[in-house]
Order: sequence, then structure tokens, then C-alpha cells
Amino acid sequence: MVEKVFWDDPYLTHLEAEVRTVDADDVTLDRTLFYAFSGGQESDTGTIAGQPVLNARKTGPEIIYTLAKNHGLTPGQRVWIEIDWPRRYRLMRLHFACEITLELVYQAIPGIEKIGAHIAEDKARIDFQYAQNMSPLLDDLTQRITALIEQNRPIFSEYSDEDGERRFWRIDDFAQVPCGGTHLRKTGEIGQVTLKRKNPGKGKERIEITVDD
Repeated sequence: MVEKVFWDDPYLTHLEAEVRTVDADDVTLDRTLFYAFSGGQESDTGTIAGQPVLNARKTGPEIIYTLAKNHGLTPGQRVWIEIDWPRRYRLMRLHFACEITLELVYQAIPGIEKIGAHIAEDKARIDFQYAQNMSPLLDDLTQRITALIEQNRPIFSEYSDEDGERRFWRIDDFAQVPCGGTHLRKTGEIGQVTLKRKNPGKGKERIEITVDD
């Protein structure tokens, strides 16, 4: 099972690793910085041995990376891996803006059901099963999010079950939530958040989230 160094230090941008397996264009490593798409958060991008990672996917506890044909890597080879840090950091900021927004929605509307989420480099979104227009909530949500950001509260990210690779984030006196994403150290890093309501279909509501540059 690959050692997921992105959990130990999500701010680390480069790392030496060993190629464990090679199956045509797919490789696995003994340790990695590349987060693979999970929980709605998009995969990191970057390079392994100077070659762009075309795809990263989770298979159980393993992460498989697809490189271009004729990459030339062999099992046991030591390689330098590097992530696209500006992309990673923006994903981290949007991810946590999304997490805070979701928790505040749960507090405002007990029992509301989340039916989808996606965190990309330009924006995040959360979809809900909800029959009413959520626009009237957005001003209060934005004020509450802004307050948490301005307080620059510490964000703790730890294992709840290390063997099972189950993790959580916590802000004291706010929430503790199961999550295996990459997390910021403090809420102040999120920056200015803007919320926008959309209607993706009958009985559904969407909140889109952006952060400043």
C-alpha cells in the first residue's frame, strides 16, 4: 500500500519515491504526494521522473498513475515526483471553503441531504435535495464563513482509524468531519469566499463557491 505523504504534509511539493509496479502505462509508487480524485476533490497534476501524470485513480488503498507510452520506468527505480503546487493550493482552499459551507448549511437546515459535490481549480459546488430556493440563506452563510476565516482558526487533520485510512478534520467549537482530502492549516488561508445559488433540476439546489485569487 502506498504511503500517502500528502496527508502527513499537504504543503510538500516534491519528493523522492521508488517505483513499485509497472503495468504498461500504469505505475505505482512506494510513497506519493499526488492526491487522486476522491470525495469530489479533483486529482493533483504534476510529474513523475519529469513525465506528466496523465491520470491518477484510487483502487482501494492503492493509487495508480498513468503516464505517456514508452515512459521507460522500471520497478525499483528511484524517481523524483513533483506536484503542481498552485493548483494543489487552490484546490485545498476551495475544498475547505466547501467543507465549511456544507457544515453551516447542515446547521441552518437540519436534515437536508447532500447529493453531490465537486471541487475543481476554478470553483467548487455542493448539490442538495431541497425543494426551496436557497438564495435567502446565502448572505448569512457568507457572513458566518467570513467570520471563521477572519478568526484564522486552526484546522486539525488526523486519523480516526490509521489502519483503515480513515481521517477527519476538526475546528474546535465548530465541527469534526470525516474527510480524507488535503487540508489547510488555518481558516485564514481560504481567502474571500463568494457563494452563488443555482437550480440544477426540480427539487434540487446547488451552491457554487469561489475564492479570490
